[in-house]
Amino acid sequence: MSAASDGALVADNLVVAFGGRTVLDGVSARFRPGEVTAIVGPNGAGKSTLLACLAGLRTPDAGRTLLDAAPVLSMPHRQRARRIGFLPQTPEIAWAVDVETLVGLGRTPHSGARGLSRADHLAVDAALARTRMTAMARRDVTTLSGGERARALLARVLAGDPAWLLADEPLAGLDPGHQLDAVDLLRAFAAEHGRGVVMTLHDLGVALRLADRVVVLQGGRLIADAAPLEALTPAVLAQAYEVEAAIVPGSAGPLIELIGRRHG
Repeated sequence: MSAASDGALVADNLVVAFGGRTVLDGVSARFRPGEVTAIVGPNGAGKSTLLACLAGLRTPDAGRTLLDAAPVLSMPHRQRARRIGFLPQTPEIAWAVDVETLVGLGRTPHSGARGLSRADHLAVDAALARTRMTAMARRDVTTLSGGERARALLARVLAGDPAWLLADEPLAGLDPGHQLDAVDLLRAFAAEHGRGVVMTLHDLGVALRLADRVVVLQGGRLIADAAPLEALTPAVLAQAYEVEAAIVPGSAGPLIELIGRRHG
């Protein structure tokens, strides 16, 4: 795969194995700024592992990850943290702090140990506003609901103003209204600011409607990489999930109708 310098985040023939199992088996994909890409696939397909490799949080057994043609793992930690924001699926909050302090931690790659500057505080305020968490800024994070905590953690990543936002199941735990808010926020982050968003999703309907592009993994291999309606075809869904499905019209766009298990 070409390593041309165009701001892309690139997975180049990634191989990861652990526990006697190959989790990623030669996965290559190019993720472009200004796009929202959804990584989907059944449990154990390698989605979270691919995301961790893209973020430089896991060293592959073979292959490499590149950002703007530079190896991600060779970047100084702080430089990488400024450019790539990562939201894990089950983030830990180790101590009781208020929401504003938690979100301020997202500025650490910029501020270091010297404390937050006025620009840092403005970035925190903007991230709280974008995630509709301003009114909860003084709340202890341990008192938040699961959905509120998810929004606070998303605000922390946004406060860092990364060029790339990588999120592992960012809609999990959110009620339908806040899921729609998060979808709009992530699309705006990519479209209005020219940033890249790569996320893992279980909800194929959300992937169909949210993403500019969908990457489908099955058994550690990439089996589709295209626009949503081209990647989430009945044939691909049958191969990946062993289900029969159809694409049907909906009032807000196409929907995936699951018919049943594929037999034979």
